[in-house]
Amino acid sequence: MPYTFYLDGVQLPVTPGKLQAQIGNQNKTYSLISGDEINVLKTPGLMELSFDMRLPQISYPFARDDDAAPYIDRLETLKERRKPFRLIITRTLPGGRMLFDTNMRVSLEDYTLKEDADEGFDVIASLKLKEYRPYGTKTIPVPDDLLAPPDSGAPRPGDSPPAAGTHTVVAGDCLWNIAQRYLGDGSRYLEVYSLNQSVIDKGNEGTGNPKYTIYPGQVLKLPAA
Repeated sequence: MPYTFYLDGVQLPVTPGKLQAQIGNQNKTYSLISGDEINVLKTPGLMELSFDMRLPQISYPFARDDDAAPYIDRLETLKERRKPFRLIITRTLPGGRMLFDTNMRVSLEDYTLKEDADEGFDVIASLKLKEYRPYGTKTIPVPDDLLAPPDSGAPRPGDSPPAAGTHTVVAGDCLWNIAQRYLGDGSRYLEVYSLNQSVIDKGNEGTGNPKYTIYPGQVLKLPAA
C-alpha cells in the first residue's frame, strides 16, 4: 500500500482516501494612527489534521481487519486518557521508493462514528487531530551536593527501558511499538529498521507490503537505549 497510517502504534485497517492538514495562524494585524495596516508575524500555530477512516465489519481483500470494535474502543481510550499519542504516516511509491514521512505527537480533538446504509455494515470514523507541543514550567537547577544523598552506586529501578539484545516478533508487533518498549521512544523505529534492514526487506520482498512491515518469528536486533 502506498500510504500506511498508524495511530498510537496501531495500523489502520484501511488507509484513508483523503488527509487534510491545516497549519494554524497566529499573526496579528494592527491599524496605525496613520491609517496604515501592519501584520506582525508570529510563530505558526498548531497543525490540525482530519480524515475519515473505514472500519470494516466484513472481510475485504484490501483491509487488514474485519472487526470495527477494537478500533472504536481504541478511539475511546485515546480520548479518555487525556494524553498525546503518535501519528505516523508512511508514503511509498509503487516502485518501492520512500517519500516523506509524517511522525508527530497529536491529541484526539473530536471524532464521529457514522453508520450509513450506503456503507453496508462498515463504520466510518471521522477524526480531528491536533499537533501536540510539550510544555512545562522552568526549573532552577540546584547543585547535587546540596540535595542528593550519597550515591551507593547501586542501580535504581526504572532508570532505563528494559534491556535486551534482540526481540522476536509476535503477532500485532510493529517497529514503533518495539522502539517504544525497549528504547523508551517509539519515534526511534527507524533505528530499529536500519539495524535490521536486510531481514525486514527480505521478508517484504515481492509482497507489496510497506517496507516497515514485520512478521511473527523474525528476530530483530535492538540498538542501544
